[in-house]
Amino acid sequence: MLALVAAHLAMAGVLPAVSARSRRAAFGVAAVLPAATLLWALAHARDALAGGLTSTTAWAPELGLELSFRLDALGLVMVVLVAGLGALIFTYSAWYFGRNSRDATRTAALLLFFAGAMLGLVLADDLLTLYVFWELTSIASFLLVGQSGEHRANRRAALQALLVTVFGGLSMLLGIVLLGEAAGTYRISEIVAAPPSGGTVTAALILILLGALTKSAQLPFHPWLPAAMAAPTPVSAYLHAASMVKAGVYLVARLSPAFAGRVEWWAPVVVLGLGTMLLGGWRALQETDLKRLLAFGTVSQLGFLMVLLGAGGRIAAIAGLTMLLAHGLFKAPLFMVVGTVDKVTGTRDVRELSGLGCTLPGLAAVAAVAGLSMAGIPPLLGFVGKEAAFEAFLHDGGPRGWIVGLGLLAGSVLTVAYTARFLWGAFATKPGVEPVEASRPAPGLTVPTWISAVAGLALGIGHPLVGALAGGYAGAYPTGDPVAAGYHLALWHGLTLPLGFSAIAVLGGLALHARRDAVTALHRRLHHPVSAQRGYEIVVAGLERLAVRVTGRLQVGSLPTYLAVLLITVIALPGTAALIAGRWPTDQVLFHAVMQLPLGLAVIVAALALLRARRRFTAVLLVGAIGYGIGGLFIVDGAPDLALAQFLVETLTLVAFVFVLRRLPAHFAESRSSTRIRIPKALIAGAGGILVALLGVVLSGAREAPPATSQEFVRLAPEAGAANVISAILVDFRALDTVGEITVLLIAAAGTASLVLATRYDRRRNGRVRSGSGSPEHEEELLG
Repeated sequence: MLALVAAHLAMAGVLPAVSARSRRAAFGVAAVLPAATLLWALAHARDALAGGLTSTTAWAPELGLELSFRLDALGLVMVVLVAGLGALIFTYSAWYFGRNSRDATRTAALLLFFAGAMLGLVLADDLLTLYVFWELTSIASFLLVGQSGEHRANRRAALQALLVTVFGGLSMLLGIVLLGEAAGTYRISEIVAAPPSGGTVTAALILILLGALTKSAQLPFHPWLPAAMAAPTPVSAYLHAASMVKAGVYLVARLSPAFAGRVEWWAPVVVLGLGTMLLGGWRALQETDLKRLLAFGTVSQLGFLMVLLGAGGRIAAIAGLTMLLAHGLFKAPLFMVVGTVDKVTGTRDVRELSGLGCTLPGLAAVAAVAGLSMAGIPPLLGFVGKEAAFEAFLHDGGPRGWIVGLGLLAGSVLTVAYTARFLWGAFATKPGVEPVEASRPAPGLTVPTWISAVAGLALGIGHPLVGALAGGYAGAYPTGDPVAAGYHLALWHGLTLPLGFSAIAVLGGLALHARRDAVTALHRRLHHPVSAQRGYEIVVAGLERLAVRVTGRLQVGSLPTYLAVLLITVIALPGTAALIAGRWPTDQVLFHAVMQLPLGLAVIVAALALLRARRRFTAVLLVGAIGYGIGGLFIVDGAPDLALAQFLVETLTLVAFVFVLRRLPAHFAESRSSTRIRIPKALIAGAGGILVALLGVVLSGAREAPPATSQEFVRLAPEAGAANVISAILVDFRALDTVGEITVLLIAAAGTASLVLATRYDRRRNGRVRSGSGSPEHEEELLG
């Protein structure tokens, strides 16, 4: 599995060279790896459903860091979406982008890079591994949406998507750390098998949900997804329909078997999911751009998926996995249809499109197949999944079951309505609108669209195959309820209440579309300035103003101010943590050797004398005395290598200061500051020094045994031909680092020699230094 992921990332680096010869060939080459990944996953489907196929590669075993991957039923469905739809969209892109398109080269490489990152995300069986690929998808999305950065809309959309998803990702990282430490493992399969509990887990789940909600464009973080429609249509079809936006849904689905019984998990998922489904569906009814209509439809469907996969229960899990697969198979071809319409007509505006169904009946037919699946019409897969969704909550009963079931019904009515709006807006012959002229699309644009749409029809008829996948995932839920345990997907369950809900959704949606003018008028009356997008803009603007104010107060060109800010930060954060959680070692002694006393006293006396120094040369000598005293302490503590480095640095620094001081006045020019300024400085400096001393004692005493890496150094030192482990580390294990340090010393020595040579003819006359070398202009530059 790691090889497949690495192959995607490596091939992405090669694609620009292929694009230089043929842009179409680059997309063709890019489609090979996803297609091969799909075949590999299908070949291992039996193992995935039998318990999972695992692969682990330890890259830092002493630290417990490893790359863990696992292919199971949920992972298999996601691979079908990521790799299967990816191969189709790459093929579509080869004909979508023109031969001279400047965006094609970078898009091909970035799409394949994104495919590799997404594949790593859905196969990860380790929370830290998942997070790494999670952020890689955010970076790839930013670059794909932003494209070349020439257009303001692309830049704004890319920045908004990056800010929202990375903010969620950082909160998710904190949640991952809390959950992993509480569980004692970061392995997802182990956490699901034995979920931890406690207050820490509650905080961890809320933080993880925040990352999932932002990634999958849930209320109130949803505006970034419609804004991202500024990207080329193949990017929207792949990232914003088939794969990336499902990352949050996938994470919820992955952890729900362990935590769906906790109210802090299912309550926000269900409430925000229902709100997102209804809001997205309502907004889709008002859009005139086909692509934005599908974008808000995607927001609505993502809310639907969140409810199904986050609420818990075997039937809901089966419905969720079915709809997860169905959504990719109908939404990706619909985006490709929009791209084709735009390419052959030059517009995506429903107010300008007319008669396209008669002009391009094949394109209208494939859009109808995909659209009917989205609306939940039998025998397509969307109908099978939606009826299972109604069954899940109607069977549960109770207030929660009925509220959620009726909420899903309302959202499904909106889904049918915006599906009808899409098909009518794109292909209907509208009175008073001239039929648009359209060229015939190339087979490369229509064949991938047909394959994806027909797959939804085939899997709807062949629903037992999907049922096996969904059952493999839903098996992680308890099966105490005999009805839930025996539930299976079917096109006909009889005259049941869920079937009645499906009929109401279809009839209600068509009626809503028929009254589209009244719906538009109602939308205008309900329009108000409060919106999630406006909230995002206010927050970003507020952060910018805050940053300007903080920077204006702190970046004042004063070195004491900078040092004070750093010290206060250290005192406030690590200092507080040390006071709360730190433990003073019980075996701590005042000193280990008598020589530590005079050396330490010398350092303290030199530091106090430095505060009273008024001559520059005296201050430099006292700084050097402090450094030499610390070097002496290193010798007493048995670290002659550190002492030697300290002595060299202090000597070179002293020499450099001496030659620089020849050009400066002998005394400090600044007058003594007032007591009001000196006392806060003294308090901050004193607190910082005491804190560092305490941290040194507490942190050194916290180690109960030598680290594993140190033991390895000791074991391998004789093999390096050294009797001293420090010598082995410097000369053998860290040879390159030591060479770098020697190079730094040589550069410092060369700089010191340059100062000596540059000032050997200097003369001081009338209080000013007259240089014996260089031009008068150079002298003025040196003297400022």
